Formats: sequence, C-alpha cells, structure tokens
Amino acid sequence: MLSASQSKFLTSLQVKKYRQKYRNFIVEGSKMVAELLTQTRVPVVAIYALEEWADANTALLAPFLTLFHPVTPAELQKISALTTQQGVLAVAEMPPHVAEEMAPSPTIIAPQEPGRAFFLDGIRDPGNLGTILRIADWFGFSAVYCSPDCVDAFSPKVVQASMGAILRLPVLEIELADVLAPTPARPVLGAMLDGENAFVAKIPGDAVLVVGSEGSGIRPEVEKFLTLRLTIPRAPGSRAESLNASVAAGILAGLAMANE
Repeated sequence: MLSASQSKFLTSLQVKKYRQKYRNFIVEGSKMVAELLTQTRVPVVAIYALEEWADANTALLAPFLTLFHPVTPAELQKISALTTQQGVLAVAEMPPHVAEEMAPSPTIIAPQEPGRAFFLDGIRDPGNLGTILRIADWFGFSAVYCSPDCVDAFSPKVVQASMGAILRLPVLEIELADVLAPTPARPVLGAMLDGENAFVAKIPGDAVLVVGSEGSGIRPEVEKFLTLRLTIPRAPGSRAESLNASVAAGILAGLAMANE
C-alpha cells in the first residue's frame, strides 16, 4: 500500500525544483530499472513495483529487498509519467556535483574526465537531449555538460529518451566558463552556420563540442569561448535552414571518431 507521503514525494519528482531539493530522480520501465539495479555508479533509493514484476525478477530484486515497495496497478499509474506501464518504477540518487555543500557559495565541479565532451547550449526538447546522451554514450564521450537553460537532464522524459545513457555518463548542469576553468587551454569547437567544413576539420581528442538550440543556435556568451567554428555543409541546392540539434550532434560525434 502506497502511503500519502510516498505518493506526494514521488509525484513531486516530476518537478525540477523537487528533484534538485531531494537530489533524486525517477527511472521507469523494466529495461532501465534492470540496468539501474545492475550498475554501481548511481545509488538506488527505492523500488515501487507490481507483485507480478517482483515475482518475475526475484534474483534482480534480491539485493534490494529493503528498498522494495509493492504497489497496485492504480497506485503505479498515479505516480508514473509513462502512458503504458511496465510494472516498475525506481527512485535513484543524482550523482554528486557540488563541492562543499555547506559553504555559503557552493562550488560547481565539472567532472574532469579525459576525452571529448558535449556542451549543450539551450537544448529544451527532452527528446533531443535524451538522444544526445545516447549519442555521447555510443561514441564514448567522457561527459555531457548542459547550460542552465537546457531542459533538466533528470526529467522523466529525458531519462526515458536517454535509454540508460543517463546512468552511464556524467551529466552536469553548468556554464561553459566553469567547465573550462580548470583547463582553459582545452579546445572548444562549436556547430555554426559559418565555420570550417566539419568533414575535413580535425577534432581533438579532448575537445568540447558545443551544440546550440535549433531556434537560437549558440549564444554569444558561449560563442566567445570557441577555438574553432564547424559547419556541417549542406548539399548544393538544399533549402533546409538548419539541422535538428541531435542530428548535428550525431554527425559531429561520428566525424570525431572517424578522424582519430
């Protein structure tokens, strides 16, 4: 039986300010919850599932029995963001990203992983952001950084669209200036309409690839950090005004791997 306080808490995690307050987010669906329960990077907080799901996944659930809460189909429907239920919803803890939390002005620390990373500037579509996380995961990027005006990477729609990539990659909401602060000489390449041909450009192994929104592109305050502007050339006679942000990210990631 789901208590009123549990239901209120789980429903609150649909909203960004409460995800940030509790440092928790929701993972739904059999496949994604199974991955959550078999990895060690992201801590599991709680599991809410139908008895049928629990019976079919006894081995998977065994290490987490103290975190398991059986629910009815009606209760699961009430706390879920999915249209079609898959029998299970889990709560996970966001990876830590703030140093000295008790300090008056906490310092945001960007994961300094070796390798290429994306910086996403103003991506507001959950499907686009989730797809870019999958792209980054596929092509072995070290991290994905999101400007504060991006859609929240831990929102249910982005988590679902990421197909588990959110569990495997460092993903952080941060300004580009803070990403570059520890390594100011790091190359920063941006997808622009007036740059060097991306198909012949050299993309360094430690580059930050900047992708802006389809409507606004890369903001001037981010553009000033670019060390190289890249353009994905259109075919002669093409009348397309722009590429979808996730498509552009996929092309740049593939080119980066191809010229290694």
